[in-house]
Amino acid sequence: MTDTLLLVDVLSDFSHGDGPRLRASFCEHAAELEALIEATRQAGVPVVYANDHFGDWSADRSDVLRRARAGGAIQGAEGILPRADEPLILKPRYSAFDQTPLQMLLSELGTTRILLAGAALEMCVAQTAIAAREHGYQVSVMVDACAEVDPANARIARAYLERVVGARLTAEQYPARRARRLA
Repeated sequence: MTDTLLLVDVLSDFSHGDGPRLRASFCEHAAELEALIEATRQAGVPVVYANDHFGDWSADRSDVLRRARAGGAIQGAEGILPRADEPLILKPRYSAFDQTPLQMLLSELGTTRILLAGAALEMCVAQTAIAAREHGYQVSVMVDACAEVDPANARIARAYLERVVGARLTAEQYPARRARRLA
Protein backbone atom coordinates (compact mmCIF):
# COMPACT_ATOMS: atom_id res chain seq x y z
CA MET A 1 0.00 0.00 0.00
CA THR A 2 1.37 3.41 -0.98
CA ASP A 3 0.12 6.37 1.06
CA THR A 4 -0.04 10.05 0.19
CA LEU A 5 -1.01 12.78 2.65
CA LEU A 6 -3.48 15.11 0.93
CA LEU A 7 -4.04 18.45 2.66
CA VAL A 8 -7.15 20.33 1.55
CA ASP A 9 -7.48 24.10 2.01
CA VAL A 10 -4.96 24.42 4.83
CA LEU A 11 -3.58 27.62 3.27
CA SER A 12 -6.33 30.18 3.81
CA ASP A 13 -6.76 33.76 4.91
CA PHE A 14 -10.29 32.88 6.11
CA SER A 15 -11.77 36.00 4.50
CA HIS A 16 -15.14 34.47 3.59
CA GLY A 17 -18.55 34.22 5.25
CA ASP A 18 -17.65 31.18 7.37
CA GLY A 19 -14.09 32.42 7.85
CA PRO A 20 -14.17 33.43 11.53
CA ARG A 21 -15.63 30.07 12.68
CA LEU A 22 -13.37 28.06 10.39
CA ARG A 23 -10.30 30.06 11.45
CA ALA A 24 -11.07 29.38 15.13
CA SER A 25 -11.43 25.65 14.47
CA PHE A 26 -8.31 25.64 12.30
CA CYS A 27 -6.31 27.24 15.13
CA GLU A 28 -7.66 24.59 17.54
CA HIS A 29 -6.44 21.81 15.21
CA ALA A 30 -3.22 23.44 13.97
CA ALA A 31 -0.93 21.56 16.38
CA GLU A 32 -2.41 18.19 15.36
CA LEU A 33 -2.17 19.13 11.70
CA GLU A 34 1.43 20.27 12.04
CA ALA A 35 2.35 17.06 13.92
CA LEU A 36 0.68 14.94 11.22
CA ILE A 37 2.57 16.72 8.45
CA GLU A 38 5.91 16.35 10.23
CA ALA A 39 5.36 12.68 11.07
CA THR A 40 4.32 11.98 7.50
CA ARG A 41 7.36 13.72 6.10
CA GLN A 42 9.64 11.79 8.46
CA ALA A 43 8.01 8.53 7.35
CA GLY A 44 8.80 9.39 3.72
CA VAL A 45 5.13 9.66 2.74
CA PRO A 46 4.52 12.22 -0.04
CA VAL A 47 2.66 15.37 0.99
CA VAL A 48 0.35 17.06 -1.53
CA TYR A 49 -1.52 20.31 -1.00
CA ALA A 50 -4.81 21.13 -2.78
CA ASN A 51 -6.02 24.61 -2.10
CA ASP A 52 -8.79 26.94 -3.17
CA HIS A 53 -7.63 29.66 -5.52
CA PHE A 54 -9.98 32.16 -3.82
CA GLY A 55 -11.67 33.01 -7.12
CA ASP A 56 -8.42 34.41 -8.51
CA TRP A 57 -7.83 32.58 -11.79
CA SER A 58 -4.37 34.14 -12.10
CA ALA A 59 -3.27 32.96 -8.62
CA ASP A 60 -0.17 30.82 -8.22
CA ARG A 61 1.69 29.16 -5.36
CA SER A 62 3.23 32.39 -4.08
CA ASP A 63 -0.18 34.15 -4.07
CA VAL A 64 -1.76 31.36 -2.02
CA LEU A 65 1.12 31.31 0.47
CA ARG A 66 1.07 35.11 0.81
CA ARG A 67 -2.67 35.09 1.55
CA ALA A 68 -2.29 32.26 4.08
CA ARG A 69 0.45 34.13 5.91
CA ALA A 70 -1.61 37.33 5.89
CA GLY A 71 -4.56 35.48 7.43
CA GLY A 72 -2.51 34.78 10.56
CA ALA A 73 -3.83 31.29 11.33
CA ILE A 74 -0.49 29.64 10.58
CA GLN A 75 1.54 31.93 12.82
CA GLY A 76 3.38 29.68 15.22
CA ALA A 77 2.56 26.66 13.04
CA GLU A 78 4.80 27.25 10.04
CA GLY A 79 5.26 23.49 9.69
CA ILE A 80 1.88 23.52 7.95
CA LEU A 81 3.39 25.36 4.99
CA PRO A 82 4.47 23.30 1.99
CA ARG A 83 8.13 22.69 1.33
CA ALA A 84 9.45 23.82 -2.04
CA ASP A 85 9.41 20.25 -3.37
CA GLU A 86 5.83 19.48 -2.28
CA PRO A 87 3.12 19.90 -4.91
CA LEU A 88 0.43 22.53 -4.43
CA ILE A 89 -2.57 22.12 -6.71
CA LEU A 90 -5.06 24.96 -7.04
CA LYS A 91 -8.69 23.85 -7.02
CA PRO A 92 -11.76 25.79 -8.19
CA ARG A 93 -14.39 23.66 -6.41
CA TYR A 94 -15.04 21.75 -3.19
CA SER A 95 -13.38 18.49 -4.24
CA ALA A 96 -9.64 18.52 -4.83
CA PHE A 97 -10.28 16.14 -7.75
CA ASP A 98 -12.79 18.34 -9.58
CA GLN A 99 -11.16 20.10 -12.56
CA THR A 100 -7.58 19.60 -11.25
CA PRO A 101 -4.60 17.39 -12.19
CA LEU A 102 -4.71 15.62 -8.79
CA GLN A 103 -5.61 12.22 -10.27
CA MET A 104 -2.57 12.33 -12.58
CA LEU A 105 -0.25 13.31 -9.73
CA LEU A 106 -1.51 10.54 -7.44
CA SER A 107 -1.11 8.06 -10.26
CA GLU A 108 2.49 9.13 -10.79
CA LEU A 109 3.13 8.73 -7.06
CA GLY A 110 1.63 5.23 -7.13
CA THR A 111 -0.86 6.18 -4.43
CA THR A 112 -3.32 3.55 -3.27
CA ARG A 113 -4.43 5.19 0.00
CA ILE A 114 -5.00 8.85 0.73
CA LEU A 115 -4.48 10.20 4.24
CA LEU A 116 -6.79 13.23 4.19
CA ALA A 117 -6.78 16.31 6.41
CA GLY A 118 -7.66 19.98 6.16
CA ALA A 119 -10.60 22.37 6.15
CA ALA A 120 -13.49 22.20 6.34
CA LEU A 121 -14.25 18.60 7.23
CA GLU A 122 -17.94 18.86 6.34
CA MET A 123 -17.26 20.64 3.05
CA CYS A 124 -14.09 20.31 0.99
CA VAL A 125 -12.56 17.43 2.96
CA ALA A 126 -15.76 15.37 2.70
CA GLN A 127 -16.20 16.10 -1.01
CA THR A 128 -12.57 15.15 -1.65
CA ALA A 129 -12.99 11.90 0.31
CA ILE A 130 -16.07 10.99 -1.71
CA ALA A 131 -14.29 11.69 -5.00
CA ALA A 132 -11.21 9.76 -3.87
CA ARG A 133 -13.33 6.67 -3.17
CA GLU A 134 -15.03 7.09 -6.56
CA HIS A 135 -11.55 7.08 -8.13
CA GLY A 136 -10.78 3.80 -6.35
CA TYR A 137 -8.54 5.02 -3.53
CA GLN A 138 -8.67 3.87 0.05
CA VAL A 139 -9.22 6.92 2.27
CA SER A 140 -8.29 7.61 5.88
CA VAL A 141 -9.63 10.93 7.15
CA MET A 142 -7.33 12.18 9.90
CA VAL A 143 -10.14 13.77 11.94
CA ASP A 144 -7.95 15.41 14.60
CA ALA A 145 -6.21 17.34 11.82
CA CYS A 146 -9.45 18.64 10.28
CA ALA A 147 -11.08 21.99 11.00
CA GLU A 148 -14.84 22.42 10.78
CA VAL A 149 -17.31 25.28 10.40
CA ASP A 150 -20.32 23.65 12.04
CA PRO A 151 -19.89 20.81 14.58
CA ALA A 152 -23.35 19.35 13.86
CA ASN A 153 -22.70 19.22 10.11
CA ALA A 154 -19.23 17.80 10.76
CA ARG A 155 -20.80 14.96 12.80
CA ILE A 156 -23.17 14.21 9.91
CA ALA A 157 -20.28 14.30 7.43
CA ARG A 158 -18.16 11.94 9.56
CA ALA A 159 -21.04 9.45 9.81
CA TYR A 160 -21.70 9.64 6.07
CA LEU A 161 -18.02 9.24 5.18
CA GLU A 162 -17.67 6.19 7.39
CA ARG A 163 -21.02 4.45 6.79
CA VAL A 164 -21.75 5.27 3.15
CA VAL A 165 -18.51 6.30 1.48
CA GLY A 166 -16.35 3.69 3.18
CA ALA A 167 -13.69 6.08 4.39
CA ARG A 168 -11.77 5.20 7.53
CA LEU A 169 -11.91 7.89 10.22
CA THR A 170 -8.90 7.94 12.47
CA ALA A 171 -7.55 10.10 15.24
CA GLU A 172 -4.22 8.30 15.38
CA GLN A 173 -1.09 9.72 13.83
CA TYR A 174 -0.76 6.73 11.48
CA PRO A 175 2.45 7.74 9.72
CA ALA A 176 4.21 8.38 13.04
CA ARG A 177 3.21 4.95 14.36
CA ARG A 178 4.33 3.29 11.16
CA ALA A 179 7.66 5.15 11.17
CA ARG A 180 8.34 3.99 14.74
CA ARG A 181 7.61 0.38 13.79
CA LEU A 182 9.97 0.59 10.83
CA ALA A 183 12.82 2.07 12.91
